[in-house]
Amino acid sequence: MRARKPRANRKNRSQVRILTTDLMTLTTDGSLWITGPTARNLKSPLKLDKSAQAWNLEIEATFDVVSSKPVGGQVIVAIPKLQTQQMYNLELQPGKRIVELFLNISKNITVETWWPHGHGNQTGYNMTILFELDGGLNIEKSAKVYFRTVELIEEPIKGSPGLSFYFKINGFPVFLKGSNWIPADSFQDRVTSELLRLLLQSVVDANMNTLRVWGGGIYEQDEFYELCDELGIMVWQDFMFACALYPTDQGFLDSVRAEVAYQIKRLKSHPSIIIWSGNNENEEALMMNWYHISITDRPIYIKDYVTLYVKNIRELVLAGDKSRPFITSSPTNGAETVAEGWVSRNPNSNYFGDVHFYDYISDCWNWKVFPRARFASEYGYQSWPSFSTLEKVSSTEDWSFSSKFSLHRQHHEGGNKQMLYQAGLHFKLPESTDPLRTFKDTIYLTQVMQAQCVKTETEFYRRGRSEIVDQQGHTMGALYWQLNDIWQAPSWASLEYGGKWKMLHYFAQNFFAPLLPVGFENENTFYIYGVSDLHSDYSMTLTVRVHTWSSLEPVCSCVTEHLVMKGGEAVRLYEEPVSELLRRCGNCTRESCVISFYLSADHELLSPTNYHFLSSLKEALGLCKAQITAIISQQGDIFVFDLETSAVAPFVWLDVGSIPGRFSDNGFLMTEKTRTILFYPWEPTSKSELEQSFHVTSLTDIY
Repeated sequence: MRARKPRANRKNRSQVRILTTDLMTLTTDGSLWITGPTARNLKSPLKLDKSAQAWNLEIEATFDVVSSKPVGGQVIVAIPKLQTQQMYNLELQPGKRIVELFLNISKNITVETWWPHGHGNQTGYNMTILFELDGGLNIEKSAKVYFRTVELIEEPIKGSPGLSFYFKINGFPVFLKGSNWIPADSFQDRVTSELLRLLLQSVVDANMNTLRVWGGGIYEQDEFYELCDELGIMVWQDFMFACALYPTDQGFLDSVRAEVAYQIKRLKSHPSIIIWSGNNENEEALMMNWYHISITDRPIYIKDYVTLYVKNIRELVLAGDKSRPFITSSPTNGAETVAEGWVSRNPNSNYFGDVHFYDYISDCWNWKVFPRARFASEYGYQSWPSFSTLEKVSSTEDWSFSSKFSLHRQHHEGGNKQMLYQAGLHFKLPESTDPLRTFKDTIYLTQVMQAQCVKTETEFYRRGRSEIVDQQGHTMGALYWQLNDIWQAPSWASLEYGGKWKMLHYFAQNFFAPLLPVGFENENTFYIYGVSDLHSDYSMTLTVRVHTWSSLEPVCSCVTEHLVMKGGEAVRLYEEPVSELLRRCGNCTRESCVISFYLSADHELLSPTNYHFLSSLKEALGLCKAQITAIISQQGDIFVFDLETSAVAPFVWLDVGSIPGRFSDNGFLMTEKTRTILFYPWEPTSKSELEQSFHVTSLTDIY
């Protein structure tokens, strides 16, 4: 289905009517761009003058003058906090007229820039524009102006063929951490302001800084982008073309040009949007021949592809918005795609651009399965949503993985079997004689599998940001598929329909942490890399502990102090042959022990506690059924869950049914006897309601 045509502008009844106020952006040297979004009806671009280190603001307003004579007057533009004000004379001619205003901000004035979440503040400035027109007509508009630069860096990398593919924001290389956004509901009138804020707040609460608005969905409403501006969420914006070959007859091209021009005009002022992408997977579909096009016909389809995405969409982007980069597709090889005539022989190359990667058959615990790419913009695994979410749209006869309901809700061919296959590689599948218990346990296990798979893959990408291995690497982005759900069904999402966090989203909160120790094995040696998104170097302490599955007391630990964590890099902090580690820890074997590790400074925990399994958990020895209890108390609007366990417990899952809210952590490995977890309700609730709804599950409970 094609995207809707642009909506007609509403008209005022005043003699001088502002129909639209748009953004016109200018360039500095062809490589550095800046935009400044404002309120919905007034949008302002920003230009960085690098030679003088001054900011130049350009404002474009569109008027519809119904007077038969010219209308004169003056304009006053002011940004009070920047001590900036300027006055202009103007004369509006009958008919539509575009007015361009230029505002120079002195280089002596300190301007705070807009930063992505986790890298700084989302500072904006209030700007007013007063039009005082002859005849006593005054029109005043207010706007929010943001300052930031964005660069897409594609340059040679030492030790590797190809080119880099990463973003600099305000001159700082930023690793893009996040997910892919799809429409929040099949029926858009259900998408309220409250739902949008809940979903986007969950993005930043999980330490993400980026969403890719997928080309198979919709152009989101203004409020979506305004919230992304406010929260510091960078947006990779696809145009709405996906997984198909499109026509190029003149009528269709005219429709596309109107659509694209409108969306550029509407959206280009938002600092959150950092890149335009022409389509989703259409270059790959064409060059990998998804649709079985004969070799003799392929030149025709390539010509149509270039006509649509290069000669039309790209042309409109360059004419309407020079403030941010444009790529023709995702995945694509970026500059290499351009060099090859706008279609690459292998658009999913590890040496250029971004990649999409899916593999449901290979063992997801084996990091060598994953591509060592420049940028991973799609990857993921499915899971089922929680029973409390499914219960709202199902009946007793539906609660089975083989029911008509389950098959109908699964829109990925073979998806249910693939989930169980992947889970079965490392876990025992539920075997209860109670069908409902089996259904609930299988839901839990698919969420465990999904969370662990995406964790392994994402940590692989994050630790690869500073390395070239076998000529590949320098990975600077990880956007898993997908963030949210459009209905209650099994999918790749980490947020269920309505916003409830799956186990994957809790894992994302940890694997996207600004400081993270990542553990993995290679050739029977255990390594820990420290990954930092910080802007400065820090001295830290790494603590490595080994537990047996049968004891809450660690059998050994290793503390390494004065390790330097390089800002914006991934560095090796620890390595030890697994055989030596097991020997050092006494009676440990791969099957009987588990490793945990964390970073701290001055006895303060600075990273999540991470872990590494030395064997599949279905082979774990000494793993006992844990008795986990919780005492719930209230502190203001937050509820405190004081947990106590009788044994080491993997994948501890706390659930309060349909009570809206999220925990501070969930799905965790519990190696200590006690642990305190907070619950943040999204709606008013009570201690008694939580106690009645609370249920805790760990891995051994499903056996």
